[in-house]
Amino acid sequence: MAIDEIETGDDAQLREEPKKYQADNIQVLEGLEAVRKRPSMYIGDTGVRGLHHLVYEVVDNSIDEALAGYADHIDVTIEEDNSIRVTDNGRGIPVDMHEKMHKPALEVVLTVLHAGGKFDKGSYKVSGGLHGVGVSCVNALSDYLRAEINRDGKVYMQEYSIGKPTCDLKVIGESDHTGTTIIFHPDANIFSETVYNYETLANRLRDLAFLNAGITLTLTDMRERDEQGEPKSEVFYSKDGLREFVKYIDAGKDPLIEDIIDLKTEKNGVPVEVALTYNTDFNENIYSYVNNINTIEGGTHLTGFRRGLTMTLKKYADDNKLLEKLKIELSKEDFRDGLTAVVSVKVAEPQFEGQTKTKLGNNEVMGVVQTAVSEALRNYLEEHPKQAKVIVDKVALAAQARHAAQSARMRIQNKSSLGAAGLPDKLAPCKSRDAELCELFLVEGDSAGGSAKQGRNPHFQAILPLRGKILNVEKAQDHKVLASDEIVNIYKTLGVTIGTEEDSKEPNMTKLRYHKIVIMTDADVDGAHIATLLMTFFYRRMRPIIDNGYLYIATPPLYKCTIKGKKKDSGAEYCWTDQQVQRFVDTKCGGDRNKLELQRYKGLGEMNPEQLWETTMDPENRMLKQVTLTNAAEADRTFSVLMGENVAPRREFIETHATYANIDA
Repeated sequence: MAIDEIETGDDAQLREEPKKYQADNIQVLEGLEAVRKRPSMYIGDTGVRGLHHLVYEVVDNSIDEALAGYADHIDVTIEEDNSIRVTDNGRGIPVDMHEKMHKPALEVVLTVLHAGGKFDKGSYKVSGGLHGVGVSCVNALSDYLRAEINRDGKVYMQEYSIGKPTCDLKVIGESDHTGTTIIFHPDANIFSETVYNYETLANRLRDLAFLNAGITLTLTDMRERDEQGEPKSEVFYSKDGLREFVKYIDAGKDPLIEDIIDLKTEKNGVPVEVALTYNTDFNENIYSYVNNINTIEGGTHLTGFRRGLTMTLKKYADDNKLLEKLKIELSKEDFRDGLTAVVSVKVAEPQFEGQTKTKLGNNEVMGVVQTAVSEALRNYLEEHPKQAKVIVDKVALAAQARHAAQSARMRIQNKSSLGAAGLPDKLAPCKSRDAELCELFLVEGDSAGGSAKQGRNPHFQAILPLRGKILNVEKAQDHKVLASDEIVNIYKTLGVTIGTEEDSKEPNMTKLRYHKIVIMTDADVDGAHIATLLMTFFYRRMRPIIDNGYLYIATPPLYKCTIKGKKKDSGAEYCWTDQQVQRFVDTKCGGDRNKLELQRYKGLGEMNPEQLWETTMDPENRMLKQVTLTNAAEADRTFSVLMGENVAPRREFIETHATYANIDA
């Protein structure tokens, strides 16, 4: 999960007079012009996510070489000017003349959509990327791209700008090895942000190392150097693949069983890899991949995994009479309580639902994965009866907890403890009923809540004060979560209901009242803790809020700077960092810190309503940080480390990230 800083305000909508629709209105886009005209159609968006997607596309080409058995090293470098260099030791992109296109094959790959070796089954059995449009899209959206190919004892080079070659393919040297190097710089005319985030790229390369055991990936950041002048760098390599992946994800959790149950097989031409284990938590964490693409919406491979797991565990429990005393009917959900699993399949011709490739549609994969999982899990359970009983006992506990949660869920629907409209008494609702316009501020404490209620715009801003720290849902069962007054108030305020008796954990978002939910806490350690507790709650219990981009964090200022002796508020400035304070001293106080009158805001309650509105709530001036999910497995691990009971991994995480200014989950 990441928290991206964005500015929000009232966007002016420019309206033009309608024009006649004639033949000359029809645009024929040649080459890569279509990519530059509608980049979001090809890479998702032109923000931070799309920016990093460019790197993934180039790396995916190198991974495809590795999957085909021709490469085992991939190096990614962030250069000082935020250009990217990706080098592999594969065969090198072909450079001979293309018979039909009458230009070098390299130029065809880099300038023609849907061109590449991925369409030739003899070149690649499986591949990721954007079905052949990937590297050409990167070229189209870069103001500079250079390709260097080591092949046939020579080094070939060609340069491009916004998708077009700026020179002919040329030989620039000799080489005793093979491989491809792509260097590119994203076009600032396309992307709203052109600065790469090291952690974002590191998370992706780490995943790729786990998903492709035996391949070495390195990430180097030339923008950041240590005292010896060496650039920041990491090496990602996994010997055991998905087994290590599951261990990494579960680092902050208490294991229910010590074993990682894994399988690696191929059925009907589909390679299948699965690793799973159980922990003492109450959350289900399954991560699915197709050809190294994270299918966040699942698909047939995930369905096959769940069916294989549920049916095999149920049959084992029945055959061994382990659930005879349980008087509650089991749900398929009960078998996944405390489960962490990674499912990875390689499919020659994947069929994805939607342009973004987040859900696999190949029906034949379902049965393949189900059979593979059933066989491997059945063998494990028969060979490890003690661990098998522990897992089945966990299933029974989950069923009992689900049953207890039903009465707690009914409490949410009971309006007797709420106001006349079925809403919390302390909620200050807004007048608008348009969810797209409405904002809800979750405010720390009654004092700050009072200021926020007075300072807000009541037409579209609602305020819900929270009393202290909410329940840590990371270690709490459903019935305890649903019995928490503060959490009940949040659910009711949002208009969210919690599933049905058969599916108690899935929130029903159809009547969501707000499309902007803002966490507003004090800028201190306690405030950061409360914000983290709330983010954990939304991630674990109302994930669609994050997936839809509805969750934000307010950034109140830390200081108010004025010049001593001047009239109150004359020339005053609000500052969020010590650097901004120093800039005020340098520019307004002539560098004399004795002239500075500094007010430190220890809490939101110290601001009067006008100040809170002006600095933190006014859409014209405020800065919000949007909570976005860029890597689900990494987010799960982070929340487990921060909010779990294991002290050692939490201390290590804090020591590693203590210098970061932002809360970064």
